[in-house]
Amino acid sequence: MMETRMEEKDYVKEYLRRTPGSRKLYERAAKIMPGGMSHRARFVAPYPPCIQKADGARIWDVDGNEYIDLWMGHHALILGHRSNVSREALKEVAGLGTHWGTLHEYEVRFGELIQEIVPCAEKMIFGVSGTEATMYAVRLARGFTKRRIILKVAGGWHGGNSDLAWAIHTPFDKPESAGIIPELGNYVKPIIFNDIEATRRVIQEVKDDLATIIVEPVVGGGGMIPADKEYLQMLRDETGTLGALLIFDEVITGFRLALGGAQEFYGIKPDMATFGKVCGGGAPLGLIAGRADVLSLCDGTIKREKGEGVMVGGGTFSCTPLTMVLGYRTVEYLKDHQDAIYPKINQMGQKLREGVAEIFKKNGVAGKTLGLGSLSGVYFPYDPKTVVKNTNQLEELTDMHKWEHEFRTRMFNHGIFAMHGIGSVSFAHTDKDLQTILAAVERVAKEMKAKAY
Repeated sequence: MMETRMEEKDYVKEYLRRTPGSRKLYERAAKIMPGGMSHRARFVAPYPPCIQKADGARIWDVDGNEYIDLWMGHHALILGHRSNVSREALKEVAGLGTHWGTLHEYEVRFGELIQEIVPCAEKMIFGVSGTEATMYAVRLARGFTKRRIILKVAGGWHGGNSDLAWAIHTPFDKPESAGIIPELGNYVKPIIFNDIEATRRVIQEVKDDLATIIVEPVVGGGGMIPADKEYLQMLRDETGTLGALLIFDEVITGFRLALGGAQEFYGIKPDMATFGKVCGGGAPLGLIAGRADVLSLCDGTIKREKGEGVMVGGGTFSCTPLTMVLGYRTVEYLKDHQDAIYPKINQMGQKLREGVAEIFKKNGVAGKTLGLGSLSGVYFPYDPKTVVKNTNQLEELTDMHKWEHEFRTRMFNHGIFAMHGIGSVSFAHTDKDLQTILAAVERVAKEMKAKAY
Protein backbone atom coordinates (compact mmCIF):
# COMPACT_ATOMS: atom_id res chain seq x y z
CA MET A 1 0.00 0.00 0.00
CA MET A 2 2.79 2.40 0.94
CA GLU A 3 4.59 1.63 -2.34
CA THR A 4 1.35 2.31 -4.29
CA ARG A 5 0.97 5.73 -2.66
CA MET A 6 4.64 6.46 -3.36
CA GLU A 7 4.29 5.52 -7.02
CA GLU A 8 1.44 8.04 -7.38
CA LYS A 9 3.85 10.90 -6.79
CA ASP A 10 4.97 12.67 -9.95
CA TYR A 11 8.70 12.38 -9.35
CA VAL A 12 8.42 8.66 -8.60
CA LYS A 13 6.37 8.09 -11.76
CA GLU A 14 9.13 9.78 -13.74
CA TYR A 15 11.77 7.67 -12.02
CA LEU A 16 9.83 4.48 -12.82
CA ARG A 17 9.50 5.56 -16.44
CA ARG A 18 13.24 6.12 -16.75
CA THR A 19 14.41 2.95 -15.01
CA PRO A 20 12.45 -0.17 -16.05
CA GLY A 21 15.67 -2.18 -16.40
CA SER A 22 16.71 -1.29 -12.87
CA ARG A 23 13.31 -2.39 -11.60
CA LYS A 24 13.63 -5.78 -13.28
CA LEU A 25 17.15 -6.31 -11.95
CA TYR A 26 16.09 -5.28 -8.46
CA GLU A 27 13.19 -7.74 -8.55
CA ARG A 28 15.71 -10.48 -9.30
CA ALA A 29 17.94 -9.24 -6.47
CA ALA A 30 15.02 -9.30 -4.01
CA LYS A 31 14.66 -13.05 -4.59
CA ILE A 32 18.27 -13.55 -3.51
CA MET A 33 19.11 -10.97 -0.82
CA PRO A 34 16.94 -9.65 2.04
CA GLY A 35 15.46 -6.41 0.77
CA GLY A 36 17.33 -6.97 -2.47
CA MET A 37 20.56 -5.51 -1.06
CA SER A 38 23.75 -6.65 0.63
CA HIS A 39 24.36 -3.12 1.96
CA ARG A 40 21.30 -1.40 3.40
CA ALA A 41 22.70 2.10 2.86
CA ARG A 42 22.46 1.58 -0.91
CA PHE A 43 18.69 1.08 -0.92
CA VAL A 44 16.43 3.87 -2.13
CA ALA A 45 12.69 3.43 -2.53
CA PRO A 46 11.09 2.06 -4.62
CA TYR A 47 14.39 0.54 -5.83
CA PRO A 48 17.89 1.88 -6.50
CA PRO A 49 19.35 2.67 -9.92
CA CYS A 50 21.31 -0.42 -10.97
CA ILE A 51 24.66 0.68 -12.34
CA GLN A 52 26.32 -0.94 -15.35
CA LYS A 53 29.51 1.06 -15.89
CA ALA A 54 31.47 4.06 -14.63
CA ASP A 55 34.20 6.41 -15.80
CA GLY A 56 35.66 9.59 -14.33
CA ALA A 57 32.88 11.49 -12.58
CA ARG A 58 30.07 9.60 -14.32
CA ILE A 59 28.09 6.39 -14.00
CA TRP A 60 25.53 4.75 -16.28
CA ASP A 61 22.63 2.55 -15.22
CA VAL A 62 21.30 -0.55 -17.00
CA ASP A 63 18.73 1.61 -18.82
CA GLY A 64 21.47 3.77 -20.33
CA ASN A 65 20.80 6.80 -18.12
CA GLU A 66 23.93 8.85 -17.47
CA TYR A 67 24.57 10.45 -14.08
CA ILE A 68 27.17 12.79 -12.67
CA ASP A 69 28.19 10.79 -9.63
CA LEU A 70 28.34 12.44 -6.20
CA TRP A 71 28.28 9.15 -4.27
CA MET A 72 31.64 8.07 -5.69
CA GLY A 73 31.70 4.59 -4.20
CA HIS A 74 30.68 5.67 -0.68
CA HIS A 75 33.09 8.68 -0.99
CA ALA A 76 36.03 6.35 -1.61
CA LEU A 77 37.01 7.33 -5.16
CA ILE A 78 38.74 10.67 -4.69
CA LEU A 79 40.44 10.39 -8.11
CA GLY A 80 37.24 9.30 -9.86
CA HIS A 81 36.10 6.06 -11.45
CA ARG A 82 38.71 4.16 -13.49
CA SER A 83 41.39 6.80 -12.94
CA ASN A 84 44.69 6.48 -14.76
CA VAL A 85 46.29 5.78 -11.38
CA SER A 86 44.00 2.84 -10.60
CA ARG A 87 44.25 1.39 -14.11
CA GLU A 88 48.05 1.43 -14.01
CA ALA A 89 47.99 -0.10 -10.52
CA LEU A 90 45.74 -2.91 -11.75
CA LYS A 91 48.20 -3.63 -14.54
CA GLU A 92 50.94 -3.82 -11.91
CA VAL A 93 48.86 -6.26 -9.84
CA ALA A 94 47.97 -8.42 -12.82
CA GLY A 95 51.50 -9.75 -12.93
CA LEU A 96 51.59 -10.48 -9.20
CA GLY A 97 48.38 -12.29 -8.33
CA THR A 98 45.59 -11.09 -6.08
CA HIS A 99 46.22 -12.81 -2.74
CA TRP A 100 49.29 -14.24 -1.01
CA GLY A 101 48.43 -14.43 2.68
CA THR A 102 51.87 -13.47 3.99
CA LEU A 103 54.10 -10.42 4.56
CA HIS A 104 55.40 -8.74 1.41
CA GLU A 105 57.20 -5.61 0.27
CA TYR A 106 54.07 -3.94 -1.12
CA GLU A 107 52.54 -4.01 2.36
CA VAL A 108 55.69 -2.60 3.95
CA ARG A 109 56.16 0.27 1.49
CA PHE A 110 52.49 1.27 1.84
CA GLY A 111 52.84 1.33 5.62
CA GLU A 112 55.99 3.44 5.38
CA LEU A 113 54.13 5.95 3.18
CA ILE A 114 51.23 6.20 5.63
CA GLN A 115 53.66 6.60 8.54
CA GLU A 116 55.18 9.54 6.69
CA ILE A 117 51.82 11.21 6.06
CA VAL A 118 49.47 10.56 9.00
CA PRO A 119 50.46 12.47 12.19
CA CYS A 120 49.34 9.78 14.69
CA ALA A 121 50.66 6.77 12.72
CA GLU A 122 53.55 5.50 14.83
CA LYS A 123 52.36 1.93 14.16
CA MET A 124 49.47 0.48 12.17
CA ILE A 125 47.45 -2.61 11.32
CA PHE A 126 45.90 -3.28 7.92
CA GLY A 127 42.54 -4.99 7.60
CA VAL A 128 39.73 -5.15 5.06
CA SER A 129 36.98 -2.77 6.26
CA GLY A 130 36.28 0.33 8.29
CA THR A 131 33.90 -1.66 10.50
CA GLU A 132 36.74 -4.03 11.35
CA ALA A 133 39.11 -1.12 12.04
CA THR A 134 36.79 0.62 14.50
CA MET A 135 36.00 -2.68 16.25
CA TYR A 136 39.69 -3.36 16.90
CA ALA A 137 40.45 0.26 17.78
CA VAL A 138 37.99 0.34 20.68
CA ARG A 139 39.18 -3.11 21.79
CA LEU A 140 42.75 -1.80 21.88
CA ALA A 141 41.59 1.22 23.86
CA ARG A 142 39.86 -0.94 26.45
CA GLY A 143 42.84 -3.27 26.64
CA PHE A 144 45.32 -0.44 27.04
CA THR A 145 43.40 1.56 29.66
CA LYS A 146 41.89 -1.49 31.41
CA ARG A 147 38.60 0.42 31.46
CA ARG A 148 35.22 -0.39 29.96
CA ILE A 149 33.24 2.63 28.80
CA ILE A 150 33.22 3.96 25.24
CA LEU A 151 31.76 7.38 24.48
CA LYS A 152 30.50 7.97 20.94
CA VAL A 153 28.55 10.73 19.26
CA ALA A 154 24.78 10.30 19.27
CA GLY A 155 23.97 9.65 15.61
CA GLY A 156 27.53 8.68 14.72
CA TRP A 157 28.11 5.64 12.54
CA HIS A 158 31.25 3.53 13.00
CA GLY A 159 30.21 0.35 11.22
CA GLY A 160 28.08 -2.58 12.28
CA ASN A 161 30.23 -4.10 15.05
CA SER A 162 28.32 -4.73 18.28
CA ASP A 163 30.47 -2.44 20.42
CA LEU A 164 29.58 0.60 18.33
CA ALA A 165 26.12 -0.17 16.90
CA TRP A 166 24.54 2.04 19.55
CA ALA A 167 23.03 5.55 19.60
CA ILE A 168 22.82 5.81 15.83
CA HIS A 169 19.11 6.70 15.60
CA THR A 170 16.58 7.85 18.18
CA PRO A 171 15.76 6.63 20.75
CA PHE A 172 19.48 6.54 21.54
CA ASP A 173 19.15 4.34 24.62
CA LYS A 174 17.94 1.24 22.76
CA PRO A 175 20.03 -1.28 20.78
CA GLU A 176 20.11 -0.52 17.05
CA SER A 177 19.60 -4.17 16.17
CA ALA A 178 18.15 -7.43 17.32
CA GLY A 179 20.93 -9.79 18.30
CA ILE A 180 22.85 -7.18 20.29
CA ILE A 181 22.81 -7.86 24.03
CA PRO A 182 21.07 -4.86 25.69
CA GLU A 183 23.47 -4.93 28.63
CA LEU A 184 26.30 -3.87 26.30
CA GLY A 185 24.67 -0.46 26.31
CA ASN A 186 25.86 0.02 29.88
CA TYR A 187 29.35 0.45 28.45
CA VAL A 188 28.63 2.53 25.31
CA LYS A 189 27.21 5.96 26.01
CA PRO A 190 26.25 8.81 23.66
CA ILE A 191 27.60 12.35 23.71
CA ILE A 192 26.16 15.34 21.88
CA PHE A 193 28.34 16.43 18.98
CA ASN A 194 29.65 20.00 19.14
CA ASP A 195 28.08 20.56 22.58
CA ILE A 196 31.07 21.11 24.83
CA GLU A 197 29.29 21.44 28.16
CA ALA A 198 26.89 18.54 27.66
CA THR A 199 29.76 16.31 26.56
CA ARG A 200 31.91 17.35 29.51
CA ARG A 201 29.11 16.35 31.88
CA VAL A 202 28.99 12.83 30.42
CA ILE A 203 32.79 12.56 30.55
CA GLN A 204 32.78 13.50 34.23
CA GLU A 205 30.04 10.98 34.99
CA VAL A 206 32.07 8.07 33.60
CA LYS A 207 35.63 9.36 33.99
CA ASP A 208 36.89 6.60 36.32
CA ASP A 209 35.90 3.92 33.79
CA LEU A 210 36.38 5.86 30.53
CA ALA A 211 38.46 3.89 28.02
CA THR A 212 37.97 5.96 24.89
CA ILE A 213 36.02 8.57 22.98
CA ILE A 214 35.55 7.77 19.30
CA VAL A 215 34.40 10.55 16.99
CA GLU A 216 34.13 11.32 13.29
CA PRO A 217 35.57 14.81 12.74
CA VAL A 218 32.85 15.16 10.09
CA VAL A 219 29.82 13.08 11.05
CA GLY A 220 29.10 11.34 7.75
CA GLY A 221 26.10 9.24 8.70
CA GLY A 222 24.54 12.32 10.21
CA GLY A 223 24.52 14.53 7.13
CA MET A 224 28.17 15.66 6.87
CA ILE A 225 28.23 17.78 10.02
CA PRO A 226 31.73 19.18 10.65
CA ALA A 227 33.17 19.40 14.15
CA ASP A 228 33.99 22.71 15.72
CA LYS A 229 37.72 22.76 16.37
CA GLU A 230 37.06 23.80 19.97
CA TYR A 231 34.97 20.67 20.47
CA LEU A 232 37.69 18.33 19.19
CA GLN A 233 40.28 20.17 21.28
CA MET A 234 38.11 19.69 24.36
CA LEU A 235 37.93 15.94 23.66
CA ARG A 236 41.71 15.88 23.25
CA ASP A 237 42.26 17.74 26.51
CA GLU A 238 39.75 15.74 28.55
CA THR A 239 40.95 12.32 27.40
CA GLY A 240 44.55 13.35 27.97
CA THR A 241 43.80 14.49 31.52
CA LEU A 242 41.90 11.30 32.37
CA GLY A 243 44.31 8.84 30.78
CA ALA A 244 41.65 7.76 28.28
CA LEU A 245 42.29 7.48 24.53
CA LEU A 246 40.92 9.65 21.75
CA ILE A 247 40.08 7.89 18.49
CA PHE A 248 39.30 9.77 15.28
CA ASP A 249 37.19 7.70 12.91
CA GLU A 250 38.69 8.98 9.66
CA VAL A 251 37.17 6.38 7.37
CA ILE A 252 35.51 9.26 5.47
CA THR A 253 37.83 12.19 6.24
CA GLY A 254 41.14 10.36 5.96
CA PHE A 255 43.23 11.49 2.96
CA ARG A 256 40.25 13.64 1.91
CA LEU A 257 40.00 16.80 4.02
CA ALA A 258 43.77 17.06 3.66
CA LEU A 259 46.53 14.60 2.78
CA GLY A 260 46.94 13.81 6.50
CA GLY A 261 43.17 13.76 7.05
CA ALA A 262 41.15 15.64 9.65
CA GLN A 263 43.97 15.46 12.18
CA GLU A 264 46.12 17.52 9.82
CA PHE A 265 43.21 19.77 8.84
CA TYR A 266 42.28 20.57 12.46
CA GLY A 267 45.81 20.33 13.87
CA ILE A 268 44.74 17.88 16.58
CA LYS A 269 46.46 14.52 16.93
CA PRO A 270 44.41 11.61 18.32
CA ASP A 271 45.85 8.55 20.04
CA MET A 272 44.49 6.33 17.28
CA ALA A 273 42.66 6.79 14.01
CA THR A 274 40.79 4.45 11.71
CA PHE A 275 40.85 4.69 7.92
CA GLY A 276 39.35 3.10 4.83
CA LYS A 277 37.65 4.36 1.66
CA VAL A 278 40.09 6.80 -0.03
CA CYS A 279 43.33 5.07 0.97
CA GLY A 280 42.12 1.76 -0.46
CA GLY A 281 42.17 3.21 -3.95
CA GLY A 282 38.92 1.41 -4.74
CA ALA A 283 39.89 -1.87 -3.07
CA PRO A 284 38.62 -3.08 0.34
CA LEU A 285 40.81 -1.68 3.11
CA GLY A 286 40.56 -0.98 6.82
CA LEU A 287 43.41 0.59 8.76
CA ILE A 288 44.14 1.34 12.42
CA ALA A 289 47.01 3.76 13.03
CA GLY A 290 48.18 5.17 16.32
CA ARG A 291 50.53 5.25 19.26
CA ALA A 292 53.19 2.54 19.31
CA ASP A 293 52.57 1.70 22.96
CA VAL A 294 48.86 1.11 22.30
CA LEU A 295 49.36 -0.93 19.12
CA SER A 296 52.04 -3.00 20.82
CA LEU A 297 49.26 -4.79 22.74
CA CYS A 298 48.56 -6.84 19.62
CA ASP A 299 52.23 -7.61 18.94
CA GLY A 300 52.34 -11.39 18.60
CA THR A 301 56.09 -11.53 19.16
CA ILE A 302 55.70 -10.39 22.78
CA LYS A 303 54.96 -13.24 25.16
CA ARG A 304 52.03 -12.53 27.46
CA GLU A 305 49.61 -14.46 29.59
CA LYS A 306 46.25 -15.19 28.01
CA GLY A 307 44.04 -12.11 28.15
CA GLU A 308 46.89 -9.64 28.64
CA GLY A 309 47.34 -8.89 24.97
CA VAL A 310 44.69 -7.70 22.52
CA MET A 311 43.50 -10.10 19.84
CA VAL A 312 43.54 -8.39 16.45
CA GLY A 313 43.26 -10.35 13.23
CA GLY A 314 43.40 -8.49 9.97
CA GLY A 315 41.27 -11.06 8.17
CA THR A 316 42.09 -13.59 5.47
CA PHE A 317 42.10 -10.95 2.77
CA SER A 318 44.13 -8.31 4.58
CA CYS A 319 47.18 -6.92 2.77
CA THR A 320 46.51 -8.54 -0.58
CA PRO A 321 48.78 -7.28 -3.36
CA LEU A 322 45.61 -5.93 -4.99
CA THR A 323 44.80 -3.65 -2.07
CA MET A 324 48.35 -2.75 -1.14
CA VAL A 325 49.28 -1.70 -4.68
CA LEU A 326 46.03 0.15 -5.40
CA GLY A 327 46.18 1.88 -2.02
CA TYR A 328 49.86 2.76 -2.29
CA ARG A 329 49.58 4.17 -5.81
CA THR A 330 46.54 6.25 -4.86
CA VAL A 331 48.09 7.73 -1.71
CA GLU A 332 51.40 8.24 -3.53
CA TYR A 333 49.56 10.22 -6.21
CA LEU A 334 47.72 12.27 -3.58
CA LYS A 335 51.02 13.07 -1.88
CA ASP A 336 52.79 14.03 -5.11
CA HIS A 337 49.88 16.17 -6.35
CA GLN A 338 48.42 17.47 -3.09
CA ASP A 339 48.92 21.12 -4.04
CA ALA A 340 46.67 20.63 -7.07
CA ILE A 341 44.13 18.15 -5.67
CA TYR A 342 43.07 19.46 -2.27
CA PRO A 343 42.57 23.14 -3.14
CA LYS A 344 40.52 22.09 -6.17
CA ILE A 345 38.17 19.59 -4.52
CA ASN A 346 37.75 21.66 -1.35
CA GLN A 347 36.93 24.78 -3.37
CA MET A 348 34.46 22.83 -5.51
CA GLY A 349 32.81 21.44 -2.39
CA GLN A 350 32.41 24.95 -1.00
CA LYS A 351 30.98 26.25 -4.27
CA LEU A 352 28.56 23.33 -4.37
CA ARG A 353 27.29 23.96 -0.84
CA GLU A 354 27.00 27.70 -1.35
CA GLY A 355 25.31 27.23 -4.72
CA VAL A 356 22.73 24.77 -3.43
CA ALA A 357 21.96 26.98 -0.41
CA GLU A 358 21.49 30.03 -2.65
CA ILE A 359 19.17 28.11 -5.00
CA PHE A 360 17.05 26.86 -2.10
CA LYS A 361 16.75 30.36 -0.67
CA LYS A 362 15.89 31.91 -4.03
CA ASN A 363 13.17 29.35 -4.71
CA GLY A 364 11.68 29.32 -1.22
CA VAL A 365 12.71 25.74 -0.42
CA ALA A 366 13.45 25.25 3.28
CA GLY A 367 16.67 23.37 2.66
CA LYS A 368 20.15 24.03 4.03
CA THR A 369 23.58 22.64 3.35
CA LEU A 370 26.25 21.13 5.58
CA GLY A 371 29.76 19.89 5.03
CA LEU A 372 33.44 20.63 4.92
CA GLY A 373 36.03 20.46 2.17
CA SER A 374 34.81 18.21 -0.63
CA LEU A 375 32.04 16.66 1.53
CA SER A 376 28.51 18.07 1.33
CA GLY A 377 25.13 17.29 2.85
CA VAL A 378 21.67 18.83 2.74
CA TYR A 379 18.88 18.94 5.28
CA PHE A 380 15.32 20.23 5.43
CA PRO A 381 14.37 21.83 8.78
CA TYR A 382 10.78 22.27 9.93
CA ASP A 383 11.72 25.84 10.85
CA PRO A 384 13.75 27.63 8.12
CA LYS A 385 15.76 29.44 10.81
CA THR A 386 17.14 26.17 12.21
CA VAL A 387 20.91 25.75 12.08
CA VAL A 388 22.00 22.16 12.72
CA LYS A 389 25.18 21.58 14.72
CA ASN A 390 24.73 17.94 15.72
CA THR A 391 22.92 14.76 14.82
CA ASN A 392 20.40 15.10 17.65
CA GLN A 393 19.10 18.26 16.02
CA LEU A 394 19.15 16.63 12.60
CA GLU A 395 16.73 13.94 13.78
CA GLU A 396 14.56 16.19 15.95
CA LEU A 397 14.29 19.36 13.86
CA THR A 398 14.34 18.18 10.25
CA ASP A 399 12.13 16.20 7.89
CA MET A 400 14.89 14.07 6.41
CA HIS A 401 12.92 10.97 5.50
CA LYS A 402 10.33 12.80 3.39
CA TRP A 403 12.26 15.64 1.83
CA GLU A 404 15.64 13.99 1.37
CA HIS A 405 14.02 11.09 -0.50
CA GLU A 406 12.19 13.47 -2.81
CA PHE A 407 15.29 15.61 -3.39
CA ARG A 408 17.41 12.54 -4.17
CA THR A 409 14.86 10.98 -6.54
CA ARG A 410 14.34 14.22 -8.43
CA MET A 411 18.11 14.58 -8.73
CA PHE A 412 18.26 11.05 -10.20
CA ASN A 413 15.64 12.13 -12.74
CA HIS A 414 17.85 15.05 -13.76
CA GLY A 415 21.00 12.95 -14.14
CA ILE A 416 22.70 13.54 -10.77
CA PHE A 417 23.51 10.58 -8.53
CA ALA A 418 23.26 12.15 -5.06
CA MET A 419 22.99 9.85 -2.03
CA HIS A 420 22.31 10.76 1.61
CA GLY A 421 22.12 14.47 1.04
CA ILE A 422 24.50 15.49 -1.71
CA GLY A 423 27.78 13.56 -1.45
CA SER A 424 31.36 14.33 -2.38
CA VAL A 425 33.27 15.74 -5.30
CA SER A 426 36.37 14.08 -6.70
CA PHE A 427 39.40 15.25 -8.63
CA ALA A 428 37.63 13.95 -11.76
CA HIS A 429 34.78 16.46 -11.41
CA THR A 430 35.08 19.64 -13.46
CA ASP A 431 33.72 23.16 -13.20
CA LYS A 432 31.32 22.25 -16.01
CA ASP A 433 30.09 19.30 -13.95
CA LEU A 434 29.49 21.67 -11.06
CA GLN A 435 27.45 23.98 -13.27
CA THR A 436 25.41 21.00 -14.48
CA ILE A 437 24.79 19.84 -10.90
CA LEU A 438 23.64 23.29 -9.80
CA ALA A 439 21.38 23.61 -12.86
CA ALA A 440 19.77 20.31 -11.84
CA VAL A 441 19.34 21.58 -8.26
CA GLU A 442 17.64 24.69 -9.66
CA ARG A 443 15.14 22.54 -11.59
CA VAL A 444 14.57 20.29 -8.59
CA ALA A 445 14.00 23.26 -6.26
CA LYS A 446 11.37 24.70 -8.63
CA GLU A 447 9.64 21.31 -8.83
CA MET A 448 9.63 20.84 -5.06
CA LYS A 449 8.33 24.34 -4.42
CA ALA A 450 5.61 23.96 -7.06
CA LYS A 451 4.27 20.81 -5.37
CA ALA A 452 3.94 22.63 -2.02
CA TYR A 453 3.57 19.46 0.02
